[in-house]
Amino acid sequence: MMVEWLKALHVAAVLCWSGGLLAAAITIAAAATKAEAAGAATMVEIVSRWDRRVTTPAMLVVWGAGLALAMQGQWFGSLWLTIKLGIVVALSALHGVLAGTLRRLARSETPAARWPSHMPPLIVGSTAAIAVLVVVKPF
Repeated sequence: MMVEWLKALHVAAVLCWSGGLLAAAITIAAAATKAEAAGAATMVEIVSRWDRRVTTPAMLVVWGAGLALAMQGQWFGSLWLTIKLGIVVALSALHGVLAGTLRRLARSETPAARWPSHMPPLIVGSTAAIAVLVVVKPF
């Protein structure tokens, strides 16, 4: 029974984290194209606040619950889990980059970069790959 609750917590946190990653990437990309718009600064600040209060804690819950599930299932050493962890590490690094970019944009230190416009498909694809690895366990 406890494992089901841990899985539910993990999935809920993944949804919050991936949604926050998408919001950050889209906001940064929008700020790059509409840098002169007054609403861009407000939106950057709102998403930056959301990132600090929801997305980052969700990422920490994803890591904690995921590692607990992996230990409980004795999956360490499985190729599917190794690949999944590699993708999660990459998404965690991307989260750090996006969060830092949001903070710099909120302080108006640098102009918005255009590269985050390529991130939403990468985030969605990575999340889908993780779902396939977890459900199918192909390796």
